[in-house]
Amino acid sequence: MNGTSFQSDIRYWLRQGNTVNHLLLWNIIIFLGIKTLEVIQTFSPGNTAFAWTFEQLALHSHPGTFLIKPWGLITYMFTHVGIFHIFFNMLNLYWFGNLFRSFLGNRRILPLYLLGGIAGGVLYLLCYNLFLGSTDAVMIGASASVMCILVACATLMPNYEIGLLFLGSIRLKWLALALIVLGLVSIPQGNLGGIISHMGGALLGFFYIRILQNGTDLCKPLIWLFDAETRAESKKRQARFKPKKSPLKVVKKPDDNNQLKLDQLLDKINEKGYHSLSAEEKAWLDKVSKEN
Repeated sequence: MNGTSFQSDIRYWLRQGNTVNHLLLWNIIIFLGIKTLEVIQTFSPGNTAFAWTFEQLALHSHPGTFLIKPWGLITYMFTHVGIFHIFFNMLNLYWFGNLFRSFLGNRRILPLYLLGGIAGGVLYLLCYNLFLGSTDAVMIGASASVMCILVACATLMPNYEIGLLFLGSIRLKWLALALIVLGLVSIPQGNLGGIISHMGGALLGFFYIRILQNGTDLCKPLIWLFDAETRAESKKRQARFKPKKSPLKVVKKPDDNNQLKLDQLLDKINEKGYHSLSAEEKAWLDKVSKEN
């Protein structure tokens, strides 16, 4: 494969409009950049570019350091150094990010990724400073964001089955529960900071779906911020708005029926799984997820 063909494949991959692909690419680009600096440092011990870059991108637990480098709360979730760390994070992001996208639309992927990472980072900061003293520990990795998306999928469709190597088919609710339990029991021997952030991401993913099912979308402000079409639609709705003569008159919006139907289908998926939907219901759900 020549360079031109590779670039064409990348451009085609990105033009599909799949935010999961963009997140994968940025994580990989940052990883390759950091590893390049690490290799340079190996052959040139006096070079501090790798150490400096790592310090800038990581999330620092010490309050004083965090206040100087607050952007670490965002950049840490795009930063990896270990090859297996990024491999498994990106593999899970690809699987569960696309699964989430197929049910709740592309526009929610980046907002939920960021909210999950922030939730994991905030819990990490709180635990270290409240219970573990003021040592300056650092954290990197997309694990909290990926865990958030995974648990969101499991909460939305708990009985949805996926196939795992050596284990066969397993329902999402049991997979999510197993990962949470394994994280908790491995605290004494494992990566404490990473496990704490996993729990923060998992909690955000669970409550995000529960709150969404009650009619409130926590991702809505970020969707408006990142999506130009959403902002344009909002402006059009404001331009078309005309106050009614009677302020007491209740007008039923067309979207109310769609929301009711969506809630009913999500309940059906929760109880019986996605495969219980009819072809017509699947088509309607697919159409709504693309519109959202």
